[in-house]
Amino acid sequence: MKRTPTAEEREREAKWQLKYPKLILREAASVPELLHKEVQQAFLTLHKHGCLFRDLVRIQGKDLLTPVSRILIGNPGCTYKYLNTRLFTVPWPMKGSDAKYNEAEIAVACQTFLKLNSYLQVETIQALEELAAKEKANIDAVPVCIGPDFPRVGMGSSFDGHDEIDMKNRAAYNVTLLNFMDPQKMPYLKEEPYFGMGKMAVSWHHDENLVDRSAVAVYSYSCEGPEEESEDDPQLEGRDPDIWHVGFKISWDIETPGLAIPLHQGDCYFMLDDLNATHQHCVLAGLPPRFSSTHRVAECSTGTLEYILQRCQVALQNVREEADNGEISLKSLESVVLKQGEEIHNEVEFEWLRQFWFQGSRYKKCTDWWCQPMSQLEEMWRKMEWLTSAVLREVRREGVPMEQKNEMLTSILASITNRQNLRREWHARCQSRIARTLPADQKPECRPYWEKGDPSMPLPFDLTEIVSELRGLLLETRP
Repeated sequence: MKRTPTAEEREREAKWQLKYPKLILREAASVPELLHKEVQQAFLTLHKHGCLFRDLVRIQGKDLLTPVSRILIGNPGCTYKYLNTRLFTVPWPMKGSDAKYNEAEIAVACQTFLKLNSYLQVETIQALEELAAKEKANIDAVPVCIGPDFPRVGMGSSFDGHDEIDMKNRAAYNVTLLNFMDPQKMPYLKEEPYFGMGKMAVSWHHDENLVDRSAVAVYSYSCEGPEEESEDDPQLEGRDPDIWHVGFKISWDIETPGLAIPLHQGDCYFMLDDLNATHQHCVLAGLPPRFSSTHRVAECSTGTLEYILQRCQVALQNVREEADNGEISLKSLESVVLKQGEEIHNEVEFEWLRQFWFQGSRYKKCTDWWCQPMSQLEEMWRKMEWLTSAVLREVRREGVPMEQKNEMLTSILASITNRQNLRREWHARCQSRIARTLPADQKPECRPYWEKGDPSMPLPFDLTEIVSELRGLLLETRP
């Protein structure tokens, strides 16, 4: 028997109609029961095996530990970057994937999230088609809540009439970021500052590094036991503080009232088209622990293993010969080639190697998939150290015309200066007070790192003296 919507729900629908037509809710009863069971078991499996971790992120120059624990699952070799932190996928078992998992249960869990991903893709494409159809028919927006208590009605929007391929691309989820938080273990959660919505598990934000106008789909699982009520929390404006909610507001607008949507066990919601760009969202903590699986179309043009391996190959194309001791001779001294080589050197060191090792040995909890690729990248990076050494040998060489020396120095100085600054920053981050409080398997490792005078390395870790020398040489070459 269908439940009659309450006055509060009707008011929420009216607000939805006016300001949030690209936000879709699928209530738990509209999702297959077997899928619920499998997904919820998969969350608990990964939690039991200790696969979710709080991230040590960088915000406005400060390191902060996220209150939410996370794991990224997705296409093999994919990464996702948020708050200056690159997360590396635990691969889900796609066709042709050779992923090996530490436990059979972890393999089953990753398979389940791939299954959920496929289900949410189908649901997203259907929602986008309905959105496009309403626009084409020029029908006014109507309330959007799709579940057993509400009819499947339209979603009015300004969706451009895109074709089927474009819709599929917007729902081509390549990763899911799993989240977990137990509010009872986080007594210091911030209060929502604008609308009095209560404690936030995740502050107001846009999801970062997504393909433009792509959708985001979220499956929510709050571990609800017997009905509990908090005695301490006041009844907050428009929401029950014991129930998890997702909040939405128009970006940079605190005058228009925000919207807080209650999330019950197994509910899903979808952010379609440009909603993630035009609006911000937050997660409002309830009483029980909660998991979520947030499926995204990560912008991976510079974020896949295949991409960075190709970049490294480009840099190493400038190697003419390599001696037994590692010394390298160069094919080209053209400034554009030298500049590109040093930029790639920085990219592999700071966007890949240091990002990976800063997160300790967490990825080995689930799989050894990244071990061989990181060893390969480190070996290529080591050759780039010898490349840089060869470039320095050339700029120091007697008899090089001043104009050529000036061009060479100008092409490499910015990258080497940046390398020194970033090495100092990453080394300090690894030694920070908050980093030292982490468990052994999560402690940041400053890698690559080597002591002064290490015979296996052509250049020192600390480049201060080299940067100073290059600046002096550059001054000498100026007319």
